[in-house]
Amino acid sequence: MAGNWTHGNAADDTGGTRGWLLGHFIDPSEGVRSTKDVEVKWGVHPAGDRRPEWTADDQRTTLLLLVEGNFRLHLTESVIDMHRQGDYVMWGPGIDHSWEALEPSVVITVRWPSAG
Repeated sequence: MAGNWTHGNAADDTGGTRGWLLGHFIDPSEGVRSTKDVEVKWGVHPAGDRRPEWTADDQRTTLLLLVEGNFRLHLTESVIDMHRQGDYVMWGPGIDHSWEALEPSVVITVRWPSAG
């Protein structure tokens, strides 16, 4: 089992987990990356990549942070275009979402708590 610390590269270390770096679904052998407190995703999306179906969550809060690119987030409440590095959107339980990458984009998603 890994120790109480780790280091690496998010792109390299998340290939088998669809971009997720931390969360309940990470194998406990990964040590501190396996947690029920928070989920962190490194999302690399080519232009045109999208999740057209709506994703619902009635239990968690989510933060989506733009690292680079042009990314559109559809919420049940609004549509937000994120184009400036550091743009973010945060939403709470009960808000559904879908998304699309308008240009090649990198985003970080943080959700809490990690649903198990």
